[in-house]
Amino acid sequence: MEDRNGVVITNESDSRCSCSSSPAKRKSDQRPYKGIRMRKWGKWVAEIREPNKRSRIWLGSYSTPVAAARAYDTAVFYLRGPSARLNFPELLACYGGLDEVSAATIRKKATEVGARVDAESRCAREHDAPPGFDVKPRWFEEKPDLNKKPKPEPESD
Repeated sequence: MEDRNGVVITNESDSRCSCSSSPAKRKSDQRPYKGIRMRKWGKWVAEIREPNKRSRIWLGSYSTPVAAARAYDTAVFYLRGPSARLNFPELLACYGGLDEVSAATIRKKATEVGARVDAESRCAREHDAPPGFDVKPRWFEEKPDLNKKPKPEPESD
């Protein structure tokens, strides 16, 4: 709507609606998979709420979002069955039978899957690196003794 000077007037409630959708969009960008989140220090964690309970099942902490998502998929499959919404539905055949299982068993199965995927991705990164390429940054290995005085640099003539 415009006033007589040609200035566009927006309804205050409309502007609030458009602003409230942007944090939700940002949130989905930060979480590439369902059931996981990233810690401040970069680790990916997975947890799931037990059906009809307030308690959660801790599924572990992983170095990759895929490993955390696979752990979540394992747990949600055992909790909700084949109709569950999974991050990787094509990998459904990897899971065993659907017996009545406890939270501890679900946690164990999920952490096994997540740890396996984490290890596989670590191995893949190390094997994909060219010969002589160090996976860790150089500054990570060079740990100076902070209790010693620094040595003067040699003078160049």
